[in-house]
Amino acid sequence: MDLFTLNMENQLKQNAPLADRMRPKSISEFVGQSHILGEGKFLNRAIKADRINSMIFYGPPGTGKTTLAMIIANSTNMSFEKLSAVTSGVKDIREVINKAEEGLKLYNKKTILFIDEIHRFNKSQQDALLPFVERGIIILIGATTENPYFEVNKALLSRMMVIPLKPLMEEDIHKIIMNGLANKEKGLGHYKVNISDEAMDYLITISDGDGRLALNSLEIAVLSTPKDDEGIINIDLDTIKECLLVKSAKYDKGGDEHYDTISAFIKSMRGSDPDAALYWLAKMINAGEDPKFIARRIIICASEDVGNADPEALNVAVSAFNAVNVIGMPEGRIILAQAAVYVACAPKSNASYLGINKALDDVRNKKIGKVPNHLKDASYKGANNLGYGKDYKYPHSYENSFVEQQYLPDEFKDVKYYEPTNNGYEKIIKENLSKRFDKKD
Repeated sequence: MDLFTLNMENQLKQNAPLADRMRPKSISEFVGQSHILGEGKFLNRAIKADRINSMIFYGPPGTGKTTLAMIIANSTNMSFEKLSAVTSGVKDIREVINKAEEGLKLYNKKTILFIDEIHRFNKSQQDALLPFVERGIIILIGATTENPYFEVNKALLSRMMVIPLKPLMEEDIHKIIMNGLANKEKGLGHYKVNISDEAMDYLITISDGDGRLALNSLEIAVLSTPKDDEGIINIDLDTIKECLLVKSAKYDKGGDEHYDTISAFIKSMRGSDPDAALYWLAKMINAGEDPKFIARRIIICASEDVGNADPEALNVAVSAFNAVNVIGMPEGRIILAQAAVYVACAPKSNASYLGINKALDDVRNKKIGKVPNHLKDASYKGANNLGYGKDYKYPHSYENSFVEQQYLPDEFKDVKYYEPTNNGYEKIIKENLSKRFDKKD
């Protein structure tokens, strides 16, 4: 390293954000993730024994994925290489692989390759890693905020262990903040800081399990607040609100949070909880989710989960879609809220949903039944000669426009696909069917 590069590195270290300066160097300094790093837990044992296998750290931002990789780098006797999926390509991978092969040949020393944001590697880049992971040339450690079961090739994923990291607990965030305030070498310990309980509680809450966000927001507050006459920097609630870094919503329209949130939204409507439905709806609106996507999911829920227990739910949902398409946002939020609340509060039945699934299963997996002759098209010349339409009973010629006759193929004539519930309007449907076919509940 020349003098100019050394000077640049020193400047970067001095001006690095507080979260980077306070990054733990060992397990003993690490805060949180006790389910994998607690005494006697898997990763704790693996690091101490220097028995690291290929793995993926999967979790939200600011929970310690990169830090854990750095701790492993400091704790192992293996060579350690780091790549970022944002800036690296297949050429960079090959260079690391060549170094790893040389290390094994000449020094009998394995190499750990850490890839940050591994989900950003495309299929060909991930495929380039596969044979070397499989042969043990490298031990691959990846970090990702996206669900690896969606974003990483199955072949590569099958050779790695997925280690989930959880959002940090409030007590973890509190400890991290206090460490940052107390540390004189890397933190803010050379300042006299008085942070109010209200400000501390707000910072912990709004950080939402993200240690990096908490530390860097704290640093901005400390550095931008003037000292009082006694040289003390006082951080109150208003100060922390003004200095708090704007937290990007943990919501990627193509990623894990997208699917998890829409799933929670649908299940809340299905579970008849309008408050929960509005909460998840608000999260999606705030994150900029396509309102028409939300409206389509409400339509599906209205049919799948409400069905004929309240047929009006589908009309409300379809009308909401059309209205949102015309009105747009932000007023569209009111329409979406009305539809979501209606569907959530409506009586529920999935009888139609179950019925079509059962019928499709029979059509796909059993012998296809023939249309009974009396139901076949008899509108063309010669149909009578084939017996088509013979003995068909026209319902409107009978009392109440109903007459019992066979409509299913012979093989399925006794099968029942639609079994209405006793919920809402469907109870009336059930009673009508029972009267028509002389069946009792």
